[in-house]
Amino acid sequence: MKPIQVGLLGIGTVGSGTFEVLRRNQEEIRRRAGRGIEISMVADLDTERARRLVGDGVKVVGDAREVIANPDIEIVIELIGGYGVARTLVLEAIAAGKHVVTANKALLAVHGSEIFAAAQAKGVMVAFEAAVAGGIPIIKALREGLTANRIQWLAGIINGTTNFILSEMRDKGLDFDVALKQAQRLGYAEADPTFDIEGVDAAHKATLMSAIAYGIPVQFDKAYVEGITQLASTDIKYAEQLGYRIKLLGIAKRREGEGVELRVHPTLVPAKRLIANVEGAMNAVVVNGDAVGTTLYYGKGAGSEPTASAVIADLVDVTRLATSDPQHRVPHLAFQPGALQNVGVLPMEQVITSYYLRLRVKDEAGVLSQVTRILADGGISINAVLQREADDVAGTDAGAGEPTPDQTDLIILTHDTREGAMNAALAQLQALPSVLAPIVRIRKEELA
Repeated sequence: MKPIQVGLLGIGTVGSGTFEVLRRNQEEIRRRAGRGIEISMVADLDTERARRLVGDGVKVVGDAREVIANPDIEIVIELIGGYGVARTLVLEAIAAGKHVVTANKALLAVHGSEIFAAAQAKGVMVAFEAAVAGGIPIIKALREGLTANRIQWLAGIINGTTNFILSEMRDKGLDFDVALKQAQRLGYAEADPTFDIEGVDAAHKATLMSAIAYGIPVQFDKAYVEGITQLASTDIKYAEQLGYRIKLLGIAKRREGEGVELRVHPTLVPAKRLIANVEGAMNAVVVNGDAVGTTLYYGKGAGSEPTASAVIADLVDVTRLATSDPQHRVPHLAFQPGALQNVGVLPMEQVITSYYLRLRVKDEAGVLSQVTRILADGGISINAVLQREADDVAGTDAGAGEPTPDQTDLIILTHDTREGAMNAALAQLQALPSVLAPIVRIRKEELA
């Protein structure tokens, strides 16, 4: 059978990896797919570089629309990225009857509902395994492997840059700014790392996973997003002493009869959990289903060939199913399009979790009783209280400069409570004259 013809839009890091892995493993891939898969046309603004990468036999153009207009191209791989031109090109490819494979989590998190609806109307597929967690097949696991389950919750380390930074802060005692510069020097962080360190990239991915897990529309605009830029090495040390590690997690939880929690933020995780021991630039996702229990998916979340692995897996799936009845394909968001539920994402004030609090306070009688009274009045149950004397407080990043002998840190761990109640209590605590610096609040998840 004649190889299926593929057009590639963008031959950067992932695009070049896709071309190389497809070339290197072409026979193995053909045996799996049932026919050959051939990238016969590439569009990239840097046509000279593209020609050097693909060699003879592949047509290289500077205009992506030439690929879409080619009647021989059956699958378009979009690896341009971003919300703008990528959206236009994907919709044009769908309108032209092309199947689409993309690694563009930002595009799908923001415009996914529009794109999936267009694909369904046209009877084509949009495959996006590479959009979440690089080479880890988490989309296929959620969409197919766990299809018998009601997903209760999922939590993932889904951004390698932030996980590398947090690992360096913990292992070497570095402050955030120093760890970020090291990540940039080693190529783990972009020159402009904003999307990574502010949690936006992780929120894009968590949005897609939540939609598949719960059969709801993509709702990135409803996600709560908090990055790691305000994390202090002091809190990482304290967490370690308490038996926890701090990870930037993307979390989605089902709240029966209420809605879905969708949030990204630094999180204390018990050190004994497997996900707490995921270090460096690696990714991991934990999924809890009512039938299967808790499962863990671990691997490289970025990089040329790991991401290419996911892109090519999508190519194989599309090749296998290209001639099938569209009604019998796996739906884009796991649930049949007509069965998606318009379940809302809960406001952050309604989220229920437990907390780590650190208060820099005057070391004097009565302070602790004031703090515990305010928490009790707010209906917040305390799990543990620790006091760290001035000599034990590490560094100037603790929130109020160098501690003096008349200051101390109060560390409080709470039981589960609503975020709104915690916000109200923190406002009262911050107003106490004995509280000398902004209170540090980090959410805590047991993930059991």
